[in-house]
Amino acid sequence: MMLADFGAEVTKVERPGVGDETRSWGPPYDERGEATYFQSVNRNKASVAIDMGSDEGLAELVRRAREADVLVENFRPGLMASKGLDYEALRAANPRLIYCSITGFGGSGAGAELPGYDLLVQALAGLMSITGDPDGEPMKVGVALVDIISGLFATVGILTALRHRDQTGEGQLVEVDLFSSLLAAMVNQGSAYTIAGVVPQRMGNRHPSISPYEVYATGAGELVLAVGNDRQFAALCEVIGAADLPTDPRFATNSLRVENRKSLGEELEQHLVTRPAAEWSAELLARRVPAGQVNDLGAAFEFAAGLGLAPTVEIPREDGSTVSLTRNPIRLSASPATYRTAPPLLPEE
Repeated sequence: MMLADFGAEVTKVERPGVGDETRSWGPPYDERGEATYFQSVNRNKASVAIDMGSDEGLAELVRRAREADVLVENFRPGLMASKGLDYEALRAANPRLIYCSITGFGGSGAGAELPGYDLLVQALAGLMSITGDPDGEPMKVGVALVDIISGLFATVGILTALRHRDQTGEGQLVEVDLFSSLLAAMVNQGSAYTIAGVVPQRMGNRHPSISPYEVYATGAGELVLAVGNDRQFAALCEVIGAADLPTDPRFATNSLRVENRKSLGEELEQHLVTRPAAEWSAELLARRVPAGQVNDLGAAFEFAAGLGLAPTVEIPREDGSTVSLTRNPIRLSASPATYRTAPPLLPEE
């Protein structure tokens, strides 16, 4: 969809009569009975129903691959090869083909047989071990984040391969797996282990290296503080009426604030509970202190609209109705994203 938003002609190949499994992943559904899950990632695509189990279907897929710039597949490792649709077979007919294969745990070796589901990867790659309350159970992120991260890495790989082809005329194989994608996305938590041998643990909403950087109770609602330096800390304390805290030996530096975060939180909340989160947020932001109340998704979209970010786009359907979707976040001055077609209906056989 990212490539399609910027003009690529993308054809989605679906199973006849069944289609993409996410078509049935609901509720919620729209007024036509279409799953909103499917619609979230399928705008600007055409769709065809092709039976890979038939000779005619395989011949049609080979024909399309011969004409394509890019092929993306995320089948179980080995399935495409069993159909004669692997990279080596297809590049013989189309040397310029960029062939992107997305797997759960790699296309070969012991991981090839493991099922690539987001929740499973969040568990096995350690994300759940650092997400959630310290005294609670391991917690997944509230969206299929691994799928999204892997898709973005795949997009980067495809664009890089296309640039290479511009220079050499040669296509290549692009391989992305969910497990490696998540490990790469663990950034500072990952380097804590690889460099210092530290195995991070769940800290709730706290940051392992910065304080105050978490959620605090107020007189009404929850307030997030993301204080990253001493200037911001001093401004925070001045706004809430605790101007003495920056000179307190326990809180004079970020390292000391991290070491004494529990005591710091108690000090801060004594003042924060006197007013609602919305009031604190407005006053703190005016002083360039990173702060904000915890929004639900409805409030988040309203907040974005208030900032002039235009968070949604209305895309026309063939029947004259429209579907509202989150817009592409990338802004290009010369070749911006376009929203040409709504997510496709399942084609008839």
